Amino acid sequence: MRYEGKVYRPWTEARSILIQTTLGCSINTCTFCSMFDDKRFKVRDIEDVFKDIKQARIIYPFVESVFLIDGNVMAARTDYLLKVLDKLKSTFPEATKISMYSGLNDFRRKTVNELKEIKDAGLDMCYSGLESGDPIVLERIKKRMTAEHAIEGMAMAKEAGIQTLLSFIFGLGGRERSDEHIEATTEILNITQPEEIAPMALAVQPGTVMEQQVQRGEFIMPTQMQVLREEKYLLENLNIDTFYWGDHGNNLVPQKGFLLDQKAQFLTNLNAAITSNPMAQENVIQTFAW
Repeated sequence: MRYEGKVYRPWTEARSILIQTTLGCSINTCTFCSMFDDKRFKVRDIEDVFKDIKQARIIYPFVESVFLIDGNVMAARTDYLLKVLDKLKSTFPEATKISMYSGLNDFRRKTVNELKEIKDAGLDMCYSGLESGDPIVLERIKKRMTAEHAIEGMAMAKEAGIQTLLSFIFGLGGRERSDEHIEATTEILNITQPEEIAPMALAVQPGTVMEQQVQRGEFIMPTQMQVLREEKYLLENLNIDTFYWGDHGNNLVPQKGFLLDQKAQFLTNLNAAITSNPMAQENVIQTFAW
C-alpha cells in the first residue's frame, strides 16, 4: 500500500482500508484547513490504484469497508470512478460499504444520471464539508461554495440515492458571527436533511491562513460558552431524522446517536455543561490540532 503525503480519513472510518485514489484537494483554499498543503490535486493513474487494491487484498483476508482518499475523490471523471468501484467490488465481494470524500460542488458538476451510475457501481456514502451555512462565513473561509450550491449539491446526491454525511464546525464564525453562523447552518441542515451529520468544534491548525488571522487579531476565537450555545441552538432547532456524530475529540460535550431518539438527552448534557462546567466560563475555546 503506497500513500503520498499526509493521509486523512473521518474518525467514523477508523476500521476501513484506505485506497488513495486522488491526491490532495481540488479546492485547497479553505483558511482553516492544512490537510493537503503538501501536495497539488491530481487523479492517480488507475493502474497504480489497481495495484494498491490488489495489494490490500493480499494483506487483508476480510475487508468490511473501504474508504477512498484524498480530499474530494468525487472530482475525478465519472468513467474513472466507475472503473475503480468495479475493481473494488470484484476484489472485495465481502465489503458492505464503500465511501469517499466529496465536495458538495462535486455533486453539482456531475449529472444526476452520472451520480446514479456511481451509486449503482458500488458507492454507498460520501462525506462532505458544509462548514457553515452563513454566506459571509463561507466567503471569509474561502470555501468557494455558496449556501445555494450546498443545497443543490445535496439535492442531487439524494436524488441519486447516495447517503451523505455533512460536517460543519462550531465556532467557525468566530466571536463576531456566532449567532449568524449557527442559525444559517441549522437552516441549511433542515433543508438538505443529510442522513448523517458530524459537528466539530473549531481548532486552529498550525500553518493555516486562519492561524495567521488569529495572530493578527483579524479573527477572534469564540468562547467556550458560545460553542456550547451554538450546539444547544442546533439541537433545539434541528428537526431531521439523522445520525449525530458529535463525538469528535475537540467537541466540548462528546455525544452521538440518532438525533430524534437522543435529542432530549443531548440537550440535558449540554445544559449541564453550560451551567456547571468551569471550562464554559473561559474566555477562549481551547481545542487541539487535528
